[in-house]
Amino acid sequence: MTAFGIALHEPTALATIEGIRRAEALGVPTVWLTSGSAEQMSILSAAAVQTERVGLGTAIVPTYPRHPIVLAQQASVVSALAPGRLRLGVGPSHRPNIEDFFGLPFNSPLTHLREYVAVLRQALGEGRVDFDGRHYHVHFPAVAKADVPILVSALRSSSFLLAGEVADGAISWICPPRYLAEHARPALQEGARRGGRAMPPLIGHMFMCVTSDLKAAREDARQRLAMYPRLPFYAEMLRKAGDEEAAGGRVSERMIDAVVAYGPEDACRERLRAFAAEATADELIVSLMATGPDRWAGIEAGMRVVAGARA
Repeated sequence: MTAFGIALHEPTALATIEGIRRAEALGVPTVWLTSGSAEQMSILSAAAVQTERVGLGTAIVPTYPRHPIVLAQQASVVSALAPGRLRLGVGPSHRPNIEDFFGLPFNSPLTHLREYVAVLRQALGEGRVDFDGRHYHVHFPAVAKADVPILVSALRSSSFLLAGEVADGAISWICPPRYLAEHARPALQEGARRGGRAMPPLIGHMFMCVTSDLKAAREDARQRLAMYPRLPFYAEMLRKAGDEEAAGGRVSERMIDAVVAYGPEDACRERLRAFAAEATADELIVSLMATGPDRWAGIEAGMRVVAGARA
């Protein structure tokens, strides 16, 4: 049975923490924070002491700007404050983000990610690190151990292969369900086979807006999706998914229909279930959108849909 959670995209730390509190109250199993959020680990630390049950995840923390030891230390703190509730999603992000925003070289992202995960595993699992690789040479004597699953972002088959080999889950983003079923899952299975381990969960993602204003929801979705076809990794994924218009840098009607649910609560809930079934996803992250003057009412409606989607 597919698990469901939400991604919050609130503009401030306080609003995000309030959203996490509301999500728990409404029965949402897991809240994920993206790299576009204010500093994720700080927010999750604050949310951890204001909640009791809701799962907390990052989808994802970009690897290049943050040393894995620093992230391991932060994760161990959140885990201590919220035992068993943290899942740590990491990924290389994209060349324009890393080189233009941070001024860092974006070299060999999959090798970099493999080493990053290896350092995290030693730090969190063993409490110390002795690692020498191409990108990292880390000899760190003491990190508080923490039982934190490490997941990685994945768009292309090569990244799903890596996730199957070394991670505790593969987090996709705006991948159409058919792409996940026909490209992602087989690569994830093959990676697990190469690593001699069980296949980790395949996590899908879509946007959702509970609303009666369908036109406004589609326009909001178009704006939110606009940046993705312009990023090379997403363009390649969309081309393999058969959406040549989106692969050419434009948001197509097909792209919106594939990865956005909108309409009344019952229709959205059925759309989530249908997406998960077609994608053969083990879990689905739902990015909540809202239209109309009462934004929180729309967000809470989305939370109710997600909370009831598994039933």
